[in-house]
Amino acid sequence: MTQAFKQLTLATLILASFSAMAADAETVLIGLAGPLTGPSARIGKDLENGAQLAITDANNKKPTIDGKAVTFKLVSEDDQSDPRTAVAVAQRLVDAGVAGVVGHWNTGTSIPAARIYHDAGIAQVAPVATGHAYTQQGFDTSFRVMGHDDDGGNYAGNYAVKTLQAKRIAVIDDRTAFGQGLADQFIHSLKSQGVEIVDREYVDEKTVDFSAVLTSIRSKNADLIFFGGVDSQAAPLARRIKQLGMPATLMGAGGFVSQTFLTLAQKEGEGVVALEPGLPVDGMPGGKAFEQAYRDRYHTHIELHAPFAYDAASVLIDAIEQANSIDPEKYLPKLRGIKHQGVTGTIAFDGQGNLLNPSFTVYKVVNGQWRPQTILGGAANSQPAPAAK
Repeated sequence: MTQAFKQLTLATLILASFSAMAADAETVLIGLAGPLTGPSARIGKDLENGAQLAITDANNKKPTIDGKAVTFKLVSEDDQSDPRTAVAVAQRLVDAGVAGVVGHWNTGTSIPAARIYHDAGIAQVAPVATGHAYTQQGFDTSFRVMGHDDDGGNYAGNYAVKTLQAKRIAVIDDRTAFGQGLADQFIHSLKSQGVEIVDREYVDEKTVDFSAVLTSIRSKNADLIFFGGVDSQAAPLARRIKQLGMPATLMGAGGFVSQTFLTLAQKEGEGVVALEPGLPVDGMPGGKAFEQAYRDRYHTHIELHAPFAYDAASVLIDAIEQANSIDPEKYLPKLRGIKHQGVTGTIAFDGQGNLLNPSFTVYKVVNGQWRPQTILGGAANSQPAPAAK
């Protein structure tokens, strides 16, 4: 046998070996559901990017399940932040054969979609969806990796009274499951402190002109306005408060702390206060490394919730690998009892699927930047937040 023939034979054997490995490899689909189009598309893309980084990191470790090489693949669906669309999206993901789902973004979409995933028996790990009602449906397939609004509203109410020393507080909400639920919990916290609000006003999630509700609030001499809604509406609200010359501080929670708010609010956003679930990126155990990896891959900044989407995907994959199976009946018990060291912190769940021991951070707009003020809850126990960049 000539040397050339030996080399050719060896090359053929190696190629055949790789081909056999590829044929034996199994693709495990992980679903991602969020608003990939529409006003909140930037948030949806941020979630998708975070989840994709987790998928890439998992695949780089050459995972195996039940002795077989596997490749995880993200399957994204656009729910347009619409509850009806979310149900259709959830069914499409189930029909596609996903092992589990990262999503949805908000409470209003996560609640109706949860039943679809529960009926299919697969895990839904919400990276956000802070409304407590999402995990109060009793589905053992529903999880979330950040704190819920019962805690957030309580912390926000305490901060408004004790730290901001607000005396005359008005509340606006957008009537969504998220916004109204958050506002209700904020008011409940105030009442527990013996504080009654001076006014409560309502808008919808598409309102852009807040003149009418602010005129009413202005007549009540409010010194703080709490808004239950998201950043895209909070920015024009802040701008209109400034234009009317109102002395009231604008406060929000869960969904304010984004670059989009600052871009839209410009100078009118100065002094706005917001409470956000989780730690500042700089304070997350894996935050700095994640932020660098995100910038290196996507050449842009983190919009808001990408680290939580990363952890939602990672904890789902961890449970699958611990169970050594993509069968939900085998991996769901692992997920319920998991203790996963994530980018955002330790991921573990209570009996409802809520994150155990969640942290919250109070931010304030100072010189056109969100600056962390205080960390509440979690292991921090109301410690000063790490210095912002």
